[in-house]
Amino acid sequence: MKLARAIHFDESDMRVFARPARTGEWCIAGGFEFSDWSEADLAGKARQAFANGWLGVETFGRVTFVAVTSIEPAERDACIEALATHFVEIYGAPSLEAAHGVAEREIDDMADLCDEHPANTLLTVSRELTEAGVREAYRVIDVTEADLDQVAIHGSLDDE
Repeated sequence: MKLARAIHFDESDMRVFARPARTGEWCIAGGFEFSDWSEADLAGKARQAFANGWLGVETFGRVTFVAVTSIEPAERDACIEALATHFVEIYGAPSLEAAHGVAEREIDDMADLCDEHPANTLLTVSRELTEAGVREAYRVIDVTEADLDQVAIHGSLDDE
């Protein structure tokens, strides 16, 4: 099974999101957070989270890019438990048992999105408010094999 982890290429997420996700944490789309939002809610950092933020299931912060990778069953279970707890504590779900099924569906939806892509594929999400509610779209960024010249530092570290 695959899921996605938060990835940062620079420090921009630390500035644009009120609560940035931690690099490497498991992520889901998290569009449920915006289900009752209106245009009035779309200002500042909240707008950025709405527009293109994946939701980390450890910090419940947002991140712009996620990378597809394999997840172990125990890690998946921990994600479900963390999300179910979040539903109880933040959204008022009546119990962990009631929240568990919804959390599992959220994780499975993200796994379905990730399973069709090879490891290290990057994903972005974009959202817009419509009369019917929040519409999400996903963009896939295939990771190509990097040429050593693109990442290597050439030269000497000696003081000659």
